[in-house]
Amino acid sequence: QVQLVESGGGAVQVGGSLRLSCATSGGTYRRYSLGWFRQVPGREREGVANIDSDGSTTYASSVKGRFTISKDNAKNTLFLQMNSLKPEDTAMYFCAAGRYVADKLRDTEYDYWGQGTQVTVSS
Repeated sequence: QVQLVESGGGAVQVGGSLRLSCATSGGTYRRYSLGWFRQVPGREREGVANIDSDGSTTYASSVKGRFTISKDNAKNTLFLQMNSLKPEDTAMYFCAAGRYVADKLRDTEYDYWGQGTQVTVSS
């Protein structure tokens, strides 16, 4: 019922910026908690950021101060602004939505997932 489609990934150099977008459809958008996750082959999926239905945000310590999560409720779109990118930010990035999310950066809390968009940071 709920569909998520990421866009905005690409290849950038160290210190550069990217803005990821996640277009949503179906469900009741404003009632969902929304998150960004990333994954590198061979590693566990890592929670990056969350924005709750009330607008409150949560960030992983590794991206705090560099990444900003936001949403445009009028357009049903989630964003992740990524600045000061580092090689360790290289990963496939996924957006996700959950009706009830307690642990904001835990992947099993979420019900719906996008297909992912690749971010590659080179030095």
